[in-house]
Amino acid sequence: MLAATRDRFTSRPLAAARFVAQRGLLKAVVWSVTDVTVLGRECLKDVEDAYVVAANHTSHLDAPLILGALPRRLARYLAAGAAADYFFDVRWRRGLTALFCNAFPVDRTGVNPRGVSAKTLLNRGVPLLIFPEGTRSRDGSPGTFKPGAAALASSAGVPVLPAAIIGAHAAHPRGSKWPKRGRQPVGVVFGEPLTALPGESAGAFTERIRSAIVKLAEENSHRILGSNAISPDVAAPEGDHS
Repeated sequence: MLAATRDRFTSRPLAAARFVAQRGLLKAVVWSVTDVTVLGRECLKDVEDAYVVAANHTSHLDAPLILGALPRRLARYLAAGAAADYFFDVRWRRGLTALFCNAFPVDRTGVNPRGVSAKTLLNRGVPLLIFPEGTRSRDGSPGTFKPGAAALASSAGVPVLPAAIIGAHAAHPRGSKWPKRGRQPVGVVFGEPLTALPGESAGAFTERIRSAIVKLAEENSHRILGSNAISPDVAAPEGDHS
């Protein structure tokens, strides 16, 4: 349950405004410029309250794809980690990121800690979207996962929802200003929730999360990319094109 104290992360009016921004604007744009497939939403049917979504990171499309693919009940208060040195460096970008993604700053330098922490949010019942690689992949392939997401979920006793994002690097590679023309195929595949095992270290849990995401990609990339499945992007029962 969300903590009784309300702020921008848990405000009901702001959640309603985000619904309009995310579904009426952000999702509408992303779904119109790419061909999106969502798989594995049935794996989320028993998920409630706080959780951590962990996904591979290949493109600026990643967060919008996750936010648009999740059922509304799970996306309502989801807070996405965003690089403090980029998304929070200027006022207009900070405002848009907060509006569309309910974002909290993630400091990648370690020398300028911010007031809002992922641990505080999770302990208050706010679900989190975290990209364990910490930055976008340069070639679309999954990199090393940092243990932060696993450690947070383990300490708070909440599940991790593994999500494989497929095709986003090819559709909107790092350095590009806009997705490629032609509605490139992209997709999100959700897996079964994972919880830390008794005595399992954050490092071991992290590797289990990464392995689950890679496996989701390997097993489902052809269903999303078709003949383009040789893509290095990390790519569930029958899904939906939505």
